[in-house]
Amino acid sequence: MPAAAVPYIAHDHSACIAEALDRAQTLCRDRGERLTTLRQKVLTLVLQSHRPLGAYDLLDGLNQEGRKAAPPTIYRTLEFLQQAGLVHRIASLNAFVACHHPGKPHSGCFLICQSCRNVLELESTQINDAVRSASADEGFSITDTTIEVAGLCPTCKKAGF
Repeated sequence: MPAAAVPYIAHDHSACIAEALDRAQTLCRDRGERLTTLRQKVLTLVLQSHRPLGAYDLLDGLNQEGRKAAPPTIYRTLEFLQQAGLVHRIASLNAFVACHHPGKPHSGCFLICQSCRNVLELESTQINDAVRSASADEGFSITDTTIEVAGLCPTCKKAGF
């Protein structure tokens, strides 16, 4: 698995992961769904990284922990986590990141560093409102929105990448 990226914002990562897992358990329980051991482990691997992880990165992570899983199992698990609103798919990287606003309806807007691959999920009502307004002006009905913005994170920018 890739080394952990430096987060955009310093925080207690262990507490962040524990809180996210508690929210995931509550969200699944409230919806009558199960956050199985495998689903929780895959979500934990995604939460541990500030970089998006692909299915094979996750398989490697599970195998390093002695858990054997096949690609279809990982893809089904990721599909569940995505439908539950616990992870987002970053299409340009064919990889997944943890959702930092599970249970809240929102559009995914991501800043993706082209150097270190660090990803930050933005929560911006201005962006969401602008997309909704522009779409409505065109008579377009939105079913899902994901915006991916490529550039350099503060650390890579400062390092001159």
